[in-house]
Amino acid sequence: MLDCIAISSFEYMVLQSPWGATTTKAVSPCSLADVMSEQLAKQLDEESNAFPDSPDVNAALDAGEEPETDCDLMLAQMLQMQFDKEFDTQLRTEEKKLNGDSKLSISFENYRMVHPYEDSDSSEDEVDWQDTRHDPYKADKPTTTPRKGFTGKGKNITTKHDEVVCGRKNTARMDNFAPEINVGDGLGMDLKLSNQVYNSLKQHCHSEQRRSARLHDKKEHSTAEQAVDPRTRLLMYKMVNAGVLENINGCISTGKESVVFHADGGSMEEKAVPDECVLKVFKTTLNEFKNRDKYIKDDYRFKERFSKLNPRKIIRLWAEKEMHNLARMKKADIPCPEVVILKKHILVMSFIGKDHVPAPKLKEAMLGSEDMNRAYYQVLHMMQQLYHECNLVHADLSEYNMLWHQGKVWLIDVSQSIEPNHPHGLEFLFRDCRNVSTFFQKGGVSEAMNVYELFNVVSGLQLSGDSEADFLAQVMATDEWHDNGPQDLITISLCIKIAIDKMQLFVVCSLFLPIP
Repeated sequence: MLDCIAISSFEYMVLQSPWGATTTKAVSPCSLADVMSEQLAKQLDEESNAFPDSPDVNAALDAGEEPETDCDLMLAQMLQMQFDKEFDTQLRTEEKKLNGDSKLSISFENYRMVHPYEDSDSSEDEVDWQDTRHDPYKADKPTTTPRKGFTGKGKNITTKHDEVVCGRKNTARMDNFAPEINVGDGLGMDLKLSNQVYNSLKQHCHSEQRRSARLHDKKEHSTAEQAVDPRTRLLMYKMVNAGVLENINGCISTGKESVVFHADGGSMEEKAVPDECVLKVFKTTLNEFKNRDKYIKDDYRFKERFSKLNPRKIIRLWAEKEMHNLARMKKADIPCPEVVILKKHILVMSFIGKDHVPAPKLKEAMLGSEDMNRAYYQVLHMMQQLYHECNLVHADLSEYNMLWHQGKVWLIDVSQSIEPNHPHGLEFLFRDCRNVSTFFQKGGVSEAMNVYELFNVVSGLQLSGDSEADFLAQVMATDEWHDNGPQDLITISLCIKIAIDKMQLFVVCSLFLPIP
């Protein structure tokens, strides 16, 4: 019976594979005596030792070789190591998030899973921690006196007011200065600063900080050459977002009062927008054009709204003034840019040019004799139209403010234009006539009039003088009459009205009184 059991137990050896189906292998029958023999036991032991041992995972990783993944133990160890690595990374993240910038910090080092693959001494966090907290080259700060205010006994007593102690403390306090103040390594040199010197340095540091803040604020809130401040940039972006402009391409020109940008036109419900536009951004600083107030403070259209104490309001009035002047000129059919929209100190106008190329100035245009003669008569006619039809004086007319486009002259830059009854209206007109006459006479126009004839033709006055000084004296006298003339006329009209009332009263009284 025992032989049968032994045979049945060893008849089949079941081999199970972890990757496939169960397979069976037939074994030759043997007796119970063979099973209990020592020789069979040794044979089975040798066969069990013939299987290879599982590879060492740590040794394989340290050697940098590709580990074998045929063994389940190897796979399990690799997955555990990857999990531990991610767990440690999460611990570091939580530690940094929890500590932040606090001086008191906590550590999760006791909860980390340390493995042979990582070297705690070479960790980046620990290196940073050692660099910031244990710098061997950093000088030691001076020891502070105890709360009682002195150290030592008898003759060796040292109080907190000691010159050496105070000097070293003042040197250490320099580390609290602003980062942009270079204080050097005073502690390493054992530098001792007196209270007077330290207070002077501290006051100078605060003054430099305030000065730097003022300069930075001034730069941010003013429009510089070929640049705009954040407020102006926001207005330009709003125009693009609203669809008034398609996009803003770049800067065309700069001057003492404005910066001009080219833009592609969009669409508006009220009016049509040209395909090409220009943005004239008036500078919000008065450093380059300080005398602009004399062009606007005596203009009756803006006299009530003028405030010299607020530069931004002056700039907005300046842009509004150019818009009104261009509207007058456009109504008189004078070639000039057409106003599209005005937003505070940004004036959008039509572009004088073609395909992103601006029209040349009259100074830069290479004109022949015929074109120069035609340009002269055009300028003469436009000056007369400005004076009589638009009731304006350009006040800055020259070859730099006139463009040559499509065979004719275009006037630009009329923000400083004033009316003839301005206290300096005729004086500015004389200056315009001098610029125009000088340019065309040098340009070879034989029929160009001199400055006196041109002034009389444009203004309609008949002034004469032997020299420019005499002529200017008459011009200034006429300006004064224009300034005071209306007041005299009012006075005369009041006198005439009073005289008429007295005459009527005398006539009425004579009707009712008896004749002697």
